[in-house]
Amino acid sequence: MTGFGSTRSLEILPLIDWYTNDENLMFEAGVSYLIRTDQNTILFDVGYNPKQMDPSPLLHNMDCLGITLDEIDTIFISHNHPDHVGGMHFMRRKSFSLTSRQIPLHQKMVYTPIPMTYPHVNPVCAENPTVIAKGVASIGAIPTQLFFLGWTPEQALACLVDGKGIVLIVGCGHQTLPKIIARTEALFREPIYGIVGGLHYPVTGGREKFLGIPIEKYVGTGKVPWHPITMREVRDNIQLLKTREPQLVALSAHDSCDASLSMFRDSFQEAYKDMKVGESIVI
Repeated sequence: MTGFGSTRSLEILPLIDWYTNDENLMFEAGVSYLIRTDQNTILFDVGYNPKQMDPSPLLHNMDCLGITLDEIDTIFISHNHPDHVGGMHFMRRKSFSLTSRQIPLHQKMVYTPIPMTYPHVNPVCAENPTVIAKGVASIGAIPTQLFFLGWTPEQALACLVDGKGIVLIVGCGHQTLPKIIARTEALFREPIYGIVGGLHYPVTGGREKFLGIPIEKYVGTGKVPWHPITMREVRDNIQLLKTREPQLVALSAHDSCDASLSMFRDSFQEAYKDMKVGESIVI
């Protein structure tokens, strides 16, 4: 991909994740990030809202942080799982929602990895790599067969920052880090400067439990439950990423255990940033 421009600055503000920097902000095992470039404001995923509250934790946090829906021009859905599209009800409908009811989006641009719907909006299915704004592109949907969850196409965002390189923003990382890196390097000449978001390393347990079972540890890794993901695999992925010498690494806690977070933090030292709701990562 060439000629899609770049941005001088990039801000990634977690709106929904597992940890917060303020007790007034709500947390959950879901994802939503506000992404600001020179020209665009993009909402990356819309959280989980498992109790179907209205206003949702996402809208609550946006209000606390002084963010209005009007300033958002684009919505990007990484994949059709409940913790990214606003709940199980919307996942089943292949739709999404910022709260328990589908509020008007005023003809915002919407990009999805599979055909999805929303009232009075025509989402663009970015199955293939797609430019969505100046300096911002989807790397296209990469599908993975997940135990119980089935065939799961997931897309990630690539932002080209002047003088830095490509910053990848990932929802859950069901694609696996090796495939995300391979796709990115096939698409861009510029180096990978950073990676931010979920990579699904729930080795010692997940954030969500069902009947006392840490569901994320056994579902969503692309592995069968009787051979779950190990810390050795996490270490191997870290070594692969280190060969690219990234200057920014921030792992979401929503789908990775604290042991994996600690391993990333220790491995990348000054390049590592903790992801907390309300705490911007600025390049």
